[in-house]
Amino acid sequence: MRTALVIGTGLIGTSAALALTQRGVTVHLTDHDPAQARTAAALGAGTDEAPEGPVDLAIVAAPPAHVAALLADAMARGVARGYVDVASVKGGPRRELEARGLDLARYIGTHPMSGREKSGPLAATGDLFEGRPWVLTPTRDTDTEVLNLALELVSHCRAVPVVMDADAHDRAVALVSHMPHLISSMVAARLEHAEEAAVRLCGQGIRDVTRIAASDPGMWIDILSANPGPVADLLTEVSSDLDETVRALRALQSADEDKRREGGTGIEDVLRRGNAGQVRVPGKHGSAPRVYEVVAVLIDDQPGQLARIFADAGQAGVNIEDVRIEHATGQQAGLVQLMVEPKAVSVLSAALRERGWALRQ
Repeated sequence: MRTALVIGTGLIGTSAALALTQRGVTVHLTDHDPAQARTAAALGAGTDEAPEGPVDLAIVAAPPAHVAALLADAMARGVARGYVDVASVKGGPRRELEARGLDLARYIGTHPMSGREKSGPLAATGDLFEGRPWVLTPTRDTDTEVLNLALELVSHCRAVPVVMDADAHDRAVALVSHMPHLISSMVAARLEHAEEAAVRLCGQGIRDVTRIAASDPGMWIDILSANPGPVADLLTEVSSDLDETVRALRALQSADEDKRREGGTGIEDVLRRGNAGQVRVPGKHGSAPRVYEVVAVLIDDQPGQLARIFADAGQAGVNIEDVRIEHATGQQAGLVQLMVEPKAVSVLSAALRERGWALRQ
């Protein structure tokens, strides 16, 4: 691939354009808002000037409801040899393209499984997709050249290609993305009118659960409108679990010992099923989950503290697999939790103590 046209310069489109530009691909940018395309160009994602002739690959980065119309227009104008979209829903746009009578040999639906709470070109990064799954949904009609162009796109973005049926993809993202987003929003909504004294007690757990609730509602209305059935089915199952959990909690309030025992069994069941599901979540780079141990370091909230910790860990020859930060309420201090391989705990702990860090047991 030597040339590409990105149609839609939001977070995903601009991030893909940045990655392609960094790999030497000449990228042209267009958007319904020319100012947004100019912003993406200013960030180094390509040029907002129109290509002189057909490019190798056109990438439609727009909400699912607009994908088919944009693809139909681009195909009618013959802007590229191959066409992909990167929308988060695949079955609906494909069926709409079929209904329009378009030649689907030159098209393949794709979906990079990556994103951020923020939207727009200013939130884009060239490494947004690195190590993340990128779903491809070819059909029997998909031309081999177009499939290869899509695979090249995924490779340039340093993502991991995953081939799926379009409808199977939509059921999967309902489970791992769309339904969790609504649950996160529902939990966060409980905070809207909560007492300030209660909200001030928020810790890392509530931050983790509500992080994605900060996303743009307009964008999510577009996504959920394109995949309502599978999401509704999953929420029905969650609703059933909620009903059972409420009944179990009410039973725990009972003066009857048998009812309390029954309530405890019900709560334990949902917690254990949660344990069983959580361990199936992939680990780093999509690999099997691994068990890490935590080295907890107390730090002051001052510039350079994290850099010093990472530098000291590096000098000790220890790789930090993951990191979390808990901020102390009302204090300019916090706790950095460094996740490392179990065999590295003693080495890292000794090295950090030697360099003057305070560790919490």
